[in-house]
Amino acid sequence: MKKLAVFCDFDGTITEQDNIIAIMQKFAPSESEQLKEQILSGQISIKEGVGKLFSLLPSSLKEEIIEFAVEHAVIRAGFKEFAAFLADKDIPLYIVSGGIDFFVEPILEGTGPITGLYCNGSDFSAERIKILWPHSCDSHCSNGCGCCKPSVIRSLDGENLDKIVIGDSITDVEAAKQADFILARDLLARKCEELGLPYKPFNTFFDCIDSIREKIGVRA
Repeated sequence: MKKLAVFCDFDGTITEQDNIIAIMQKFAPSESEQLKEQILSGQISIKEGVGKLFSLLPSSLKEEIIEFAVEHAVIRAGFKEFAAFLADKDIPLYIVSGGIDFFVEPILEGTGPITGLYCNGSDFSAERIKILWPHSCDSHCSNGCGCCKPSVIRSLDGENLDKIVIGDSITDVEAAKQADFILARDLLARKCEELGLPYKPFNTFFDCIDSIREKIGVRA
């Protein structure tokens, strides 16, 4: 029997809002709006767009951005309990995020046991913030994802896992296509409907606990 593993998005899933958008609205100059439109329309890749967005920000803002992100991030109800539930059932929890390490890590601090965190990196050694891409697309993907969620799943021997993917947005669609079980909200739920991908909706992580508890019961 395959081992269950959970792959969970961060922005808009674990947190109520998208943290990159919030950071840009607070700190970025007006030219960030055009970049955001180009990303959303697909004119430029997520990797290129996010890199350009953060290059608009001085490295000297690092601590101020972290403080803002931690102060304004709202963790979705039930996440601490969800992480504890998975740990109790010996189900690994991998956070796979298009966010950046310097704000994702402090926001997640104290939220519960996590098996692994996969996100983009950052370099503050120059005048402007530089984004690093330790989990970019493998040979099976050419979408310029930045942190490529399907590639991360493949790197963790996804073929031998019973994969649960949890997400909310367009950036979770390719990962959802690899999933054995999808928990979706917002845009990801709508895309699952369009693509005919079976999923269960959720609003809080208490819903996710109930769905996985039901799945374990069926498996048992």
